[in-house]
Amino acid sequence: MESLDELKKAGRPLLSPRKSLAEEAAETLRELILLEKLKPGTPLPERDLASILGISRTPLREALKILEYEGLVEYSLTRRPFIANPSLIELADSIKVIGALESLAGELACDRANPEEIDSISSLAEAMSAKSDKIDPRDFFKIDMEFHRKLIASSRNQALIETHRQYNARLWRARFLSSRRIKRRTMTLDQHNQIADSL
Repeated sequence: MESLDELKKAGRPLLSPRKSLAEEAAETLRELILLEKLKPGTPLPERDLASILGISRTPLREALKILEYEGLVEYSLTRRPFIANPSLIELADSIKVIGALESLAGELACDRANPEEIDSISSLAEAMSAKSDKIDPRDFFKIDMEFHRKLIASSRNQALIETHRQYNARLWRARFLSSRRIKRRTMTLDQHNQIADSL
């Protein structure tokens, strides 16, 4: 039987982490926001929302805090939550920041990414090109976001990874709407292929 020291040296966790109820609720709400089932400005009465999600108000409040941190939920002066409705100027400013972050991540990835990571990023770019006109826009978008997530992760810069995660969450809905436009999709595919080739 392996000793604790041997298990520690192995460097791999024995249990895979599970999402908390709050994280699962936040993920569900994020998806509803993405699909515009919860439109910008929509009030989020806690009692009704907890009932719909089948959870108590405590994990719901934790989920709303997660989404508030991501900029997807805001609170009124009376502390009532609602879906954030950022202005075009706020979105444009966030897009400039995330563009700079992804550019820096690409530079760092050229130095730090290992061959497996580069292959994985390239495979996602190929999958997007191959499936772009055959799959549901939501599935296309998920592959697109996974491409960006892996690119950012391969930078090995934790501050960059965390900052990108926050800004990407704020732009989640805007990026999804943009990815549904056919003209925009062609440009996205070209950019992703260029990034993969550069890596």
